[in-house]
Amino acid sequence: MVDLECIKAETAAYFRALDETAVLRHHFRHADDEGGLWYFETVPEHGELIVVKQAELTSVGRLHRYC
Repeated sequence: MVDLECIKAETAAYFRALDETAVLRHHFRHADDEGGLWYFETVPEHGELIVVKQAELTSVGRLHRYC
């Protein structure tokens, strides 16, 4: 049987380590069709950009943050 709590903890530790050890960071912004704004902070990992932080400002002014 798969231990989902263990997988969740390992995944969180992976992203936390990426965020804490990254020297180079890239920032992106996107406006969606409903008037919301999306902000992303990424770090390079094995030739790809991995999102370590994300924020959404909805068209009605609500802020959602993820890291």
